Amino acid sequence: MRSKNTRYPEEFKRQIVKEVEEVGNATLVARKHDIVPGTVTRWVRESKEANKTNNPLNIDYSTNSSLDKENEQLKKLLGEKDLEI
Repeated sequence: MRSKNTRYPEEFKRQIVKEVEEVGNATLVARKHDIVPGTVTRWVRESKEANKTNNPLNIDYSTNSSLDKENEQLKKLLGEKDLEI
């Protein structure tokens, strides 16, 4: 484990948060990089909070299922219109 008062650069934190989002397990990523799991979990939580405050419409981009459904419907509609023409 690293020393107690280690400071990590912001770019490193963003990289770790991105990796956690891809892997889906903060503890696993923390072990891989020899970081305390609670620290990684806090970075992920802070990143989500920052994204929420930077989003003026408060749209939750983490759940894209409704957007995916709407996108599929629009693709089908476009395909039908192309066939009509």
